[in-house]
Amino acid sequence: MPLKGNHKTKTATGPKPAAAGPAGSHGVKASKPRGLRFLVVDDHPMVRRGLIQTLSEAFPGVVIGEAANAQEALNQIWSHDWDVVMLDVSMPGRSGLDVLKEIRQEKQKLPVLVLSMYPEDEFALRVLQNGAAGYLTKQMAPHELVAAVRKVLEGGRFISPLVAEKLAANLDRDLEKAPHHLLSDREYQVMGMLAAGKTVKEIGAELSLSIKTISTYRSRILEKMLLRNNAELMRYAVEHDLGDYGKPR
Repeated sequence: MPLKGNHKTKTATGPKPAAAGPAGSHGVKASKPRGLRFLVVDDHPMVRRGLIQTLSEAFPGVVIGEAANAQEALNQIWSHDWDVVMLDVSMPGRSGLDVLKEIRQEKQKLPVLVLSMYPEDEFALRVLQNGAAGYLTKQMAPHELVAAVRKVLEGGRFISPLVAEKLAANLDRDLEKAPHHLLSDREYQVMGMLAAGKTVKEIGAELSLSIKTISTYRSRILEKMLLRNNAELMRYAVEHDLGDYGKPR
């Protein structure tokens, strides 16, 4: 996908070499510093457009790339240098968590801000444990996104007060004792959607997976968590304060 910067399309190629000029101490001009480069990854065009507008206004001259799925994101990440990646956690096919894991293996210093429609309560902890530089819900105000980007550009992590409170509370308990921490990232994602009252068919459509695959995930989730059905799963989500997962839509 094209890169966007300062409301003008720019190519994804690297900076051009500085042209020769009047002789200085070494006979050539110093190269111009590279501007900021952000990559926005989300399968919804309207969401990407909103993020790009907010970032363009807050960071004049920034170059912004777009990707609509995991493969496009990885192609952009391997092909170009980025200062921050904004990554949707839930996309058709491979999830944002899959992309995050690959980034952490190959480009450990690249800050990744994960964006999600899921509540912060528990999913944020899992994302941060996987190496994200921060977690934001899609209900965030524009100034929160800008603050998060500035924070990670400075080398820090963006953690909301709610997530910070959760992290502090978890210092005093053994996470391995909670059954939902035994789930894989994809199982955890499906668990949250089941607990929110979504059907196997709806989940399959949203994640671009077959009903059979989602049913297999459901069986594994119930087995690992020692639960018998979706009603018990929803009750578990409420009892363990897993955000909005246990609340009906």
